[in-house]
Amino acid sequence: MIDTDRHFDKTQLLAQDLRKMKSIVLAEKPSVGRELAQVLGCRKKAKGYSEGDAYIVTWAMGHLVELADPQAYDERYRTWSLHYLPMLPERMKHRVIPQTSGQFRTIQSLFRRRDVNNLIIATDAGREGELVARWIMRLGGWKGPYQRLWISSQTESAIREGFRTIKAGKDYDNLFRAAECRSEADWIIGLNISRALSCKFDARLSAGRVQTPTLALIVAREKEINNFKPESYWQVYADFGSYTGLWRSSGGVTRIKEEKRAREIAAKVQGKEGRIIKLEAKDKTEPPPLAYDLTALQREANSRLGFSAQKTLSTLQGLYERHKLVTYPRTDSRYISKDIVPTLKDRLQAVLSSRYRSTVQQLLAGEIKPGSRFVNDAKVSDHHALLPTEQRADPQRLGPDERALWEMIVARFLAVLSPDYRYKSITLITEAEGEQFLSRGIQVIDAGWKAIEESVSDRQEEEDEAPEQELSTHRQGETVRVVGTEVKQGFTKPPPRYTEATLLDAMEHAGRFIEDKELKASIAQGGIGTPATRAEIIEKLLSHYYIERRGRTLFPTPRGLELLDLVPGDLRSPELTARWEQRLSRIAKGEEKAGDFNRDIRRNATELVEMVKASTASYQPRSLSNEPCPVCGKMMMPVSDKKGRKMLVCQSLSCGYEQTEGQGDSLSRRPSRKQKAMDRRLIREYSDKSKETTTFADLIKAAQERQGKKP
Repeated sequence: MIDTDRHFDKTQLLAQDLRKMKSIVLAEKPSVGRELAQVLGCRKKAKGYSEGDAYIVTWAMGHLVELADPQAYDERYRTWSLHYLPMLPERMKHRVIPQTSGQFRTIQSLFRRRDVNNLIIATDAGREGELVARWIMRLGGWKGPYQRLWISSQTESAIREGFRTIKAGKDYDNLFRAAECRSEADWIIGLNISRALSCKFDARLSAGRVQTPTLALIVAREKEINNFKPESYWQVYADFGSYTGLWRSSGGVTRIKEEKRAREIAAKVQGKEGRIIKLEAKDKTEPPPLAYDLTALQREANSRLGFSAQKTLSTLQGLYERHKLVTYPRTDSRYISKDIVPTLKDRLQAVLSSRYRSTVQQLLAGEIKPGSRFVNDAKVSDHHALLPTEQRADPQRLGPDERALWEMIVARFLAVLSPDYRYKSITLITEAEGEQFLSRGIQVIDAGWKAIEESVSDRQEEEDEAPEQELSTHRQGETVRVVGTEVKQGFTKPPPRYTEATLLDAMEHAGRFIEDKELKASIAQGGIGTPATRAEIIEKLLSHYYIERRGRTLFPTPRGLELLDLVPGDLRSPELTARWEQRLSRIAKGEEKAGDFNRDIRRNATELVEMVKASTASYQPRSLSNEPCPVCGKMMMPVSDKKGRKMLVCQSLSCGYEQTEGQGDSLSRRPSRKQKAMDRRLIREYSDKSKETTTFADLIKAAQERQGKKP
């Protein structure tokens, strides 16, 4: 016989316990964790977390878990040797990063609490943020249910709405698989090829699936410039008093190869009468530019403000996390979905304090009706375009760099919501002595969005184009006189060297560099890297001394040129990397299995290592100094660091000595003991503040272990 009273009491106590159960909210950074805790009412603070009645908010420090070192699979991998390559673990292992292991243990202890029955992933809403959380869950032993907070801004209203519409964690399993595939591919390709090159040529060399094709773009451009032979040409301009014209042939050619011919034309028409034989005016419209995604913003910030891609990203991250004035930074979309349209008015209200106040007021006074050029659900995947948030801004609280970047984003937002730029395009052809001269003009009808923002990508006047001028007062059939002529000599120009702006564009549209037409069509939009990783790749090329900045221009160093001669051709091609990135996108969408990708990456790594082993090339650095390394005696290489400071570095794989610029103009030596040289390398590598985990740290860890240290 059942004691119903006792049974009721137990059931009631169980219900009370369930009501007291809490959810862990896992943020990516302490600053975000503090904001979430405030919104969720978690006022009880402890080391590594904040707690409230329903939630416990804790945080990572970026990545807390990484892929294990090679020696975790086989002790022989402690020794760098071609004989042990390739390293191809069947299943990848993980380890807690020692520097942040204390915070990992805090999270792990929270996972084990009996009053916790749910986990909410609140790391950055993207591929890498998903990886941060899932690896912590895996090593921390989380076995319970989990959900996903997916928000595009850090404002209080966005956080509350995100919790109201919390997502099922399993909806993002494919995103995690893509992130894990990316990380494992970098480990397998990067470590194997870097070790193979370093051992083969006894030098500290590194290569990778994204880094090397990016370097190849810069080197290919440098070779184009070096092989370019300028050719001279001449152009003839006629002055008709109130306007000028550029000579052109019946076939539309404006460049004349022989100076004699150009001067004959100029003399022929000088002082003669001419007649306007054609005047054509066409009404044209130019729609507003697309909203920014991360790469587009990085390009224009480099062109307008001189910001590096990494500086743009770090400044943008501050606007997102600390000031909460912009939406999710690492977006790859330039569109918004329909559900964002009702928020546009509030976003305009929030930027009234900007220097565009009058424009904002004009937009608010009318009906806000964005068209399909801006609103397109099909072109929004994880995140919409980069926009101002609904949080009212106080520009006085922003630093100079933050304010400059924020105002660029505000200007683009206003431009996107503004009317088309409308103008009349006027083409005028004047004939004198049988020779024709072209003139162009523009008459603005409605400045539209151009009253706010002149796009960096606006068409620049080319040397073989007639300059734009006022032509609206002229008419067809009008008689004019050639009051003067001018013959100008010009020279064909090589393609310009890359800036970060143009390199980012090349990385985003790497498919254009593939010659095979069928392959080119298959990956027309294939890119190298992702918006979130491209800045890091550029910084890595700089830190390895493969490229250097001179002003805003990127130059390959002799070291970079030499490396490209040693790397297998397949790894240099943007085709292979672009295909990998496309496959990662398909994995994230559930259209491809992660296992197929992983098998192909291992096969690629094997092929690439065998190419290095079979190589008959020799590594003979051409840019060595006359200064011997005080550690090993080999001649050191002169380089410049990311800030342009002069350095000397030893190229020997077993060494690692560096000599940096002192207080004066001369180079000053550091202590010559080998251990201190290694320590400096470690400090420099581990002080990289880029968000995503890099993949060549094993080079440094292995060097440290040779000194008898534990990682």
